[in-house]
Amino acid sequence: MFIIVDNREIVTSGYASGFEREGGSSLGLPPDEFSDWVTTMPQDELTAVDAFLIGDCKERHSYPRIIRSRVRQVPVLALNEKTCLEQTLELFAAGVDDVLRKPIHVREIMARVSTIRRRAVEGTNDMQVGSIRVFFDGRDPLVAGEEYALPRRERRILEFMARNHGRRVTKTQIYNAVYGISNEDVDESVVESHISKLRKKLKMQLGYDPIESIRLLGYMLKKDAE
Repeated sequence: MFIIVDNREIVTSGYASGFEREGGSSLGLPPDEFSDWVTTMPQDELTAVDAFLIGDCKERHSYPRIIRSRVRQVPVLALNEKTCLEQTLELFAAGVDDVLRKPIHVREIMARVSTIRRRAVEGTNDMQVGSIRVFFDGRDPLVAGEEYALPRRERRILEFMARNHGRRVTKTQIYNAVYGISNEDVDESVVESHISKLRKKLKMQLGYDPIESIRLLGYMLKKDAE
């Protein structure tokens, strides 16, 4: 999920539509609500954030510090209306990971975020968990060494679980990662349906169920059959 902060609703809604077309989720926030949102949001829900996009905001130089006080590994990108060397250098000094010139397509934003993330994850754009290899650049996973096509929602769930392999993630965390926080158009129970379908497909390919679930505790992607 991408968090977009900008004074103009037309900007946040425009990017939200773009992310939705590319299979991503997002949440647009005005600057006067952002600080309270990021400081009060439960920690487990912040793990669903792919990146923060900071647009036209008076206090945006303070936002990287506020964000890092809650989550350290999530990319923070600034969106500028025009090229200005001094402004760019100030933003980097404030702690942003990249400065982008608008207009910019959401596919490029997603690619840049993937680049930043893979630098933080052993310098790669993929992750191997047992017999499953997932990619964070839009490609389908390799399951038992073969490319396995998945619907985009199921693929994003698998990617999220791979990022968090070794620990359990809740239905709410998965929902927020795939559909976005505060999305009222889709019921959270849809996650169970997606995971059920994903488990059947992976079990058919692997010969065992790689997703362990415990009621009330959540789901975990296992490395191997037990």
